[in-house]
Parts: sequence; C-alpha cells; structure tokens
Amino acid sequence: MSRPRVVVAGLGDSGLLTAIHLARADVDIVGISSKPGLVSGQELGLRLARPDAWERDYRIGFDRFRRLDRADLVHGELTGLDPEARSVAVGDRTVRYDVLVLATGVSNGFWRRPGFQTDADVTASLAVPHARLAAARSVLVVGGGAAAVSAALQVATRWPATTVMLAFPGERALSQHHPRVWDVARARLGRAGVVLLPEHRADVPDGFAADAIGRGPVAWSTGRPETPADAVVWAIGRVRPNTGWLPPALLDEAGFVPVEPTLRVVGAPDVFAIGDVAATDALRSSARNRADRLLAANIRAHLAGRPLREFTPPRRRWGSVLGPEADGLRVFAPSGHPFRFPAWSVRRVLQPWIVRRGIYRGVRTP
Repeated sequence: MSRPRVVVAGLGDSGLLTAIHLARADVDIVGISSKPGLVSGQELGLRLARPDAWERDYRIGFDRFRRLDRADLVHGELTGLDPEARSVAVGDRTVRYDVLVLATGVSNGFWRRPGFQTDADVTASLAVPHARLAAARSVLVVGGGAAAVSAALQVATRWPATTVMLAFPGERALSQHHPRVWDVARARLGRAGVVLLPEHRADVPDGFAADAIGRGPVAWSTGRPETPADAVVWAIGRVRPNTGWLPPALLDEAGFVPVEPTLRVVGAPDVFAIGDVAATDALRSSARNRADRLLAANIRAHLAGRPLREFTPPRRRWGSVLGPEADGLRVFAPSGHPFRFPAWSVRRVLQPWIVRRGIYRGVRTP
C-alpha cells in the first residue's frame, strides 16, 4: 500500500520547516519551490548592508538540509491547482497530492518576490541593492515596521559616513510591537546616527511597486516638505499574496487563504495553509510563531483520523527586530523585553546549535 503524499507548495521559512517536521512521518513529501534553495525573507537590514554575512545563515541550498534527503524537490513555478483531481501544476508537470500545504508567502518590495529564480538570479538580487546603497551619500528608509527599522540601523552602522533617515507615518515606529520594543530601537537608532522622521506618511501614487531601491525626493501626504535622498528603501508593508495560481474560491477579498484555527483551508478538507499567505489573524502570525510544528502534527492527525489542534496567535509581533549588531542579537518577547545573545554566541551557539541543529534538524556545511 502506497504512503500518503504530502505536497508542500512553497519552501520559504514556513514551508521548509513544515516539510522538515514531516520528514520522519510515514508519508512521502514533495516540496515545490520557485527558488533553488532557502532564500529567507528575514533580516532585511543585514541582507542590504552585509549580504555575505546574511547568506551564511539565510540562503541555504536544499541539499544541505538532512531532513529533506528523502523528499522529492521540484524547482519550478506553480501555475494551477485542481482540488477535484487533488493535483497542482508546476509548469507542464502535474503533481498529485493526498494533502496539500499552501506556503507560497507574499511579495514585498525587492527582497521578497515571486517567480522562478536560478542561483545566479538570487546572487544578483543580493548584490544590486547592496551596491546601490554603498554608492549613496544619503539613504531614506520609508516604513514603520521591523524591516524598515532594521534596514535603517544596519545601513547606518555599515556606512557611518552616510546620512540615513527613517520616515514612518505615526508618532512611533513598530506600532504592532509592544511599546518597549520601540523604546529600545529608538535608542539604538539614535546611537547609530539615524535621523528619525515621525509623522511622515509617503504620498504613494496608484500602481506604485517598491521593486527596487529608488531615488528621492519623496513627497509626503502629511504636509511635510519633500525629502531628498540618493537612495530610497521602500519598506511600507504593501504585501501581495502569492496566490495568483489558486482558484478564487479558496481566497478572501484580499487574495489571502482563509483558514480554520487548525490551519485547514476553509472549504478544502485536504488542504492546509501556513505563513504569510494564510489569513489566520490580522498579523498573519503563523509565519513567526512556530506554527509549522503544530501544522505537521495536524497533518499526521488528519491522515490518522484524529482530532486536530488549534493555533493560538499572539497579540503582538515579537522576535528579532534590529538584526545582528556589534554587541550581539536582541530578540524581543511579546512583552517587549529584549533578550540579548552576545555576539560570540550567535556564531558559536545560536546558529550552529539552536537554529541549524535544533530548528532545522541538521544542516550540512557547504
């Protein structure tokens, strides 16, 4: 008797971890990715300022993950789903499933983009923005979320002679985090010389897409004078779900995938969703709260006919905000309190033991 086939559509951070957790189950795993390996959406600031350091931990070939050794990996772009036939289309190939996991994520600026990419494409997507910022004498980061804050801090510390400005629409940035997080971040930004521009909401024209490092000046709808800059990093959170290949019946009005608390897709009993594409809550927090482990357990329970567990989203965002700094990495709890990993422990403990061995269950050295 053949084993059930679980197809994981999208092998970004959430899809990859789900596949890893299922690797020891009595199932056959097929992972589908438009990228040649893990190209994480985490730590935008580090990616822009120090792409070589970012690549060590956030760009990892699939062949290096020990738990994927028995998985069938398909490098291609998803083009369709037939729920009745229980199959997905990848180019001209049809892949059948018993259980499907939707983990195709979202598009967000130049650092999280859909579409097929080769290794050379990924390398260029890292090098071009870095070179653009390295040549700039003034950089304006537009946005109030963690991506914008980390970009401003990392660019300022990487190029101290560059004027770096951070513009955000409210009185404070990081409005979806506990206020304590902004208190810490504001102090770190000030120490790095970042010029803060609160209550600066960008006048973004219709059809605008922040798919590259831009150029100033930037106009503001809040009545502020235009701000000139040699380079503009747009991190305004205009995410677009990568769901154009899915039937409209599985999507909400914004194009995301509605799910039950168990992460099962509404109206599709053999389909689950996780990560930024899944409309779990207002923050779509299954991408950042280890819901991958729960989802893997629920898939095993679904196949065995057992009850499923429910995902409970946190009220606030948490985790790394600023990225690695000279004195270490600060990870913020939902309460806003930071825990700092000293710099030496990031390379010797956090990445090799906690991340690669503990979370990824084994990553081969390149």
